Amino acid sequence: MNKPTKITVMMLGGARRVSMAEQLRKSGQRLDLEVEIVSYELLRQVPIAAVAEVVVGLKWSDPGVVDDIVRVARERDVKILLPFVDGAIEIASRCREKMPDVFIPVSDFEMASVMFDKVLAAKAFKKAGLPIPTTYSVLNAETPAIAKPRQGSASRGIKVFENMEDLMHLANIENYILQEYIANREEYTVDCYVSREGEILCAVPRIRLEVMGGEVTRTRTCDIPELAEMSRKVIEAFNLRGPITVQFLRDLDTDRFLLMEVNPRLGGGVICSIFAGAPITDYILRESQGITLRPCDDWTAGTLMTRYWKEVIFFDREN
Repeated sequence: MNKPTKITVMMLGGARRVSMAEQLRKSGQRLDLEVEIVSYELLRQVPIAAVAEVVVGLKWSDPGVVDDIVRVARERDVKILLPFVDGAIEIASRCREKMPDVFIPVSDFEMASVMFDKVLAAKAFKKAGLPIPTTYSVLNAETPAIAKPRQGSASRGIKVFENMEDLMHLANIENYILQEYIANREEYTVDCYVSREGEILCAVPRIRLEVMGGEVTRTRTCDIPELAEMSRKVIEAFNLRGPITVQFLRDLDTDRFLLMEVNPRLGGGVICSIFAGAPITDYILRESQGITLRPCDDWTAGTLMTRYWKEVIFFDREN
């Protein structure tokens, strides 16, 4: 019996993505590939160390981070590079220019840069004719309003203002995007995968039932054709590639769906869509190997994912 072909996948910021590493390995088994995982992190003692090799690297803002990632990738013969946090998306795109032989399923650097800035993204959404919450400037703001840091993720730094006096006292207000606050709402995510040729292979909506620290902890897939179609329009409008996470808000008072943001990377709750039948990790491995990809429309609505805490223990024997 021939040994499976070994393939190394490098995560950028995959510190807590243990389940994703496991799903990549399971996909490898189906494709007769032995998947090894390396994760590029700021700390060695992070959960992904339980299932992967952790390489301690530089901050995404460090001028030398791209060259450092390229060095690590070449030393370990990396074949696939995947970003898992917003700051790593642009970095992965820049790495692609230096490593054309490595499969890096991300959108172009310029587009990733726009999507990482909420103000620029909102302007791009509006120009493309996509429905978004009313977006204010400082001069025409109304309350209640929600202020989100222009660059940030996981709901960090978000503030809700009920009156103008408090809003006008927001420090560094120019570093925020101001939008109407919709209290009676539901939040949805659509997990998508787009081939290098631009074919949308899957678009699986799921409702965010519970969120802690910006990370979804309870989510369920939903059969909402309108959301899938809106996601397709987003992808086509911005020529996106690879795994895409599109986030929507549903205004329950008007029953309208509004585009919130687009993350050109794998989302934290994508595991739910994978278990529902969307073969996203298969797509990643298959595309890296030049294997034909087929669209998936037979995923299962009503698939519920809930998370629990599990500890990873490290022993520092020098202290």
